[in-house]
Amino acid sequence: MRLRLNAYAKINLQLRVLGARSDGYHELRTVFQAISLHDTLELERVWRRGIDLAIVGAPLDPGPSNLVWRALDAVTRELRLGGGWRCRLRKRIPMAAGLGGGSSDAAAALVGAERLAGRRLEPERRVEIAAALGADVPFFLVGGRALGAGRGDEITPLDDGPPRWVVIVFPCGIAIPTRDAYAWLRQRLTTAAGAPKLWISCPPSWTSGDAKLRNDFEAAVFLRHSRLRRIKRRLLLAGAAGAALAGSGSAVFGMFRHPAQARRAARQFLDDQVFIARTLTRGEFRRVPRGPERG
Repeated sequence: MRLRLNAYAKINLQLRVLGARSDGYHELRTVFQAISLHDTLELERVWRRGIDLAIVGAPLDPGPSNLVWRALDAVTRELRLGGGWRCRLRKRIPMAAGLGGGSSDAAAALVGAERLAGRRLEPERRVEIAAALGADVPFFLVGGRALGAGRGDEITPLDDGPPRWVVIVFPCGIAIPTRDAYAWLRQRLTTAAGAPKLWISCPPSWTSGDAKLRNDFEAAVFLRHSRLRRIKRRLLLAGAAGAALAGSGSAVFGMFRHPAQARRAARQFLDDQVFIARTLTRGEFRRVPRGPERG
């Protein structure tokens, strides 16, 4: 049997970087929102040991450095499974965009492997494995809208917000490694322990209207890539209820109340890669994976 799973992207409605932690990471408060843009993972359990991963749509290493490979290996070891895996990953979420594509792929692999094995990891252990793969991975085990604390890996589900359409502009020629974005921001930070208390809180609910988007990376990233600032401004002038940098970049997104508004805005960015997506409720997010399918 095999499964086909959608691995959905995310945006950050708020992203506050409080300061550096003693473990070398940064203390965050963020509001995640799942959106309909997705990669597709086809997963099959096979008798032969090992992980056979094929990737279409992106020049990614299909070996042990890949998050899907690592997720499948972790489940195999944790559940002491025999045999191996054959999987095909079709990438649509752009890389180095701040949309969480790799983390979402890893979470889909964790969920799919459990289903095909017919066994479940202990919930706490599942979250530990997810967090070890990447700080955003635990969110993709929850979906919908959620508050992220710690490194972003401590997840508290929030109520679903009103439906919105999202225009994502991924500018050609601009790639921002997360490590670089943190380095640019670091000079602006205090330690987490010394951060103002106002920064420690995040909205308990984002269900009433459109809350203000905020991303602490913008000041540092826009200083070095002014084109991203111009994209944000164009989205707002096109009628977006709000616009922001996606994660640490380099994609920029705008939130629209009506799909026709989103389509008109998207047509302005002919020189960039543009996606139109919609926000997903937790129920919509959890309707996947589909299957199993007979192979």
